[in-house]
Amino acid sequence: MNGRIFVLNRQLFHNYAAKKRISVVYFLNLIKWDIMAIVIYSVLVGMLDHNSFFRDMVIPVSISALIGTLLSLLLAFRTGQSYERWWEARVVWGAIVNDSRTLIRQLIQFIPAGEEKAAHIERFAIRQATWCYALAEGLRRVSPSAITDNYINELGTDSENRPNLLLTRHAEDLAALSAQYKLDANKQVQLDNTIVKLTDAMGKCERIKNTIFPRSYSVMIHFMIYVLMTILPFGLDDNHFLIEIAVSIMIPSLFIAIERTAILMQDPFENKPTDTPMSTLSATIERNLMEMANLPIPHKPTEPDTFYIM
Repeated sequence: MNGRIFVLNRQLFHNYAAKKRISVVYFLNLIKWDIMAIVIYSVLVGMLDHNSFFRDMVIPVSISALIGTLLSLLLAFRTGQSYERWWEARVVWGAIVNDSRTLIRQLIQFIPAGEEKAAHIERFAIRQATWCYALAEGLRRVSPSAITDNYINELGTDSENRPNLLLTRHAEDLAALSAQYKLDANKQVQLDNTIVKLTDAMGKCERIKNTIFPRSYSVMIHFMIYVLMTILPFGLDDNHFLIEIAVSIMIPSLFIAIERTAILMQDPFENKPTDTPMSTLSATIERNLMEMANLPIPHKPTEPDTFYIM
């Protein structure tokens, strides 16, 4: 594939993209139904607390504090595990950036000078850049972009796992180059190790994507939040109804907000503004590889990252 055509098609890729925004409005929109349920439930329990039958019932605030402590421990574990998944995804994509550069650098160093060397480097550079975009699309489970579609069409074959197909073509091409130039065993091993690292990175991304965080944590957290909302008004001063309701709403809402933050981080490939910046990283890899292969370098995206519209 011609490098200029590849760069042109990249502009079509960004037509499917939208600006990445993380705002207070976006976050509140995610928890609006939880907050609404908390408000309604807190008001009902607060009114029940002022009913003549329950007015003299007092549940010590220390019990509410104990439940709040248990909630904090659960949320700390949930947030820690979610951040670990998010950070692992970012580390994996950092390795993909390095290994992509390494692959082209090894080819530049190992392939003997000649008329066909530039064509070989160009072919690998374009295929590796396409692999990055294809991997991002596969993880986000969105429709293929013009970049990957056009490349696959020229390839003449397709697969349910396009990134794996492209790595297989890498391996086949490297085997042909080794035979053509009679590369020594050490060089072949180094090139093969780089392909193995890319394959491992792809597998790690798929593991993170396909491993579902246990639902039981969310169920337990929500159950304890509603238990807290139920008993909290019975330990507060009944002389200030509005303050009692406000406290009963504010504390559970903070717990819900923390849990939602953990949920956002636990799925780093879910096509949301909070996911791993795969579009930015793929564009960075593309620019680096095009420069190394002496091909036209695409313009750097003005946005910090993009995410696809479903």
